[in-house]
Amino acid sequence: MAETSGQEKTEAPTPRRLRQARDDGNVARSTDLTAAFMMLASVVLMYVLGIRVVEGLSSSLQNMLLGVFSDNPTRPDDLQGSFDYLAHILAITLLPLLLAMAAVGLIVSAGQVGPMLTGKPLIPRFSKISPLSGVKRLFDARAAMRLVMSLAKVILIAGVAVIIIMGDVDEIAALSAMSVLEGFFASADMLFMLTIKLSALLIVLGLLDFAFQRWQHTRDQRMTKQEVRQDLKDMDGDPLMKQRRARVARQLAMQRMAQAVPGADVVITNPTHLSIALKYDPDTMRAPRVVAKGADLMAMRIRQIAAAHDIPLVERKPLARALYSSAEVGDEVPEKHYAAVAEILAYVYRLSGKMAG
Repeated sequence: MAETSGQEKTEAPTPRRLRQARDDGNVARSTDLTAAFMMLASVVLMYVLGIRVVEGLSSSLQNMLLGVFSDNPTRPDDLQGSFDYLAHILAITLLPLLLAMAAVGLIVSAGQVGPMLTGKPLIPRFSKISPLSGVKRLFDARAAMRLVMSLAKVILIAGVAVIIIMGDVDEIAALSAMSVLEGFFASADMLFMLTIKLSALLIVLGLLDFAFQRWQHTRDQRMTKQEVRQDLKDMDGDPLMKQRRARVARQLAMQRMAQAVPGADVVITNPTHLSIALKYDPDTMRAPRVVAKGADLMAMRIRQIAAAHDIPLVERKPLARALYSSAEVGDEVPEKHYAAVAEILAYVYRLSGKMAG
């Protein structure tokens, strides 16, 4: 699919693009899968609650015909009482069935798309009600594909139903020898098994349709390379601005380092890749403290400042690596390195004539 810019939508959608589509109510779902589960639920519930429904409706019809709730059904007042009774019977017999089917539909839909609450699909759009757009959708390739798939499903379901019915020919022929009640229950059992098998087939087809809808949704949300770059820029910020912020952060770090290193007692090096400046004041500090540290270019700058202010440089590769990884600027030296740092400070103090604390 070519965009107006001429670029092809070849890139996978970014998480932000998928999230925006979801906020608009554009998600992958299969109505066939929901309908299949609702059909299965209705069949099972009718099989389980069928006797109760039939008994309730039968009792309601019998009472109405006998005039239990109305002396004269032709009178408006008495007729209203019969209607109220009928509504009550329908509510206690059919309402649980309808509520259960609605619950199954909601659960299956939520299982496909997850919890989602948005009102954007309800907002009127001219493209949805435009006759021209509707005519175009009737003749596009996707509509033709849906028509072919629907016809294939109907043919498959009809074929499976014929095969199942042909397998029950002997049981169907035996119904003529049964009583009315026995024939009713035998027919109900055969119809129940037929609908169960067809519902299972519909669920399988619904799962395949759901997989296809997910694939189609991801394909529809594909992006051009320019769209991906713009989306990443919107998520992470302008790269130029990020570079500027990083440059400012480095400058501030250099300024803090330039102020801290001249007051250090010693700089421990790796010798070239790492530099850690330490300071110890026995009157105000419990242990030596890291006042500056850096790697590569920052390490070289620390050594330059230290050399300019006559701060001793001591090469200790293992200690430099350990301090660089275990202590941040402003932290005290970890206790396990006390002995090594004390030895270095004592050496530095002897060189400078300063007595160790």
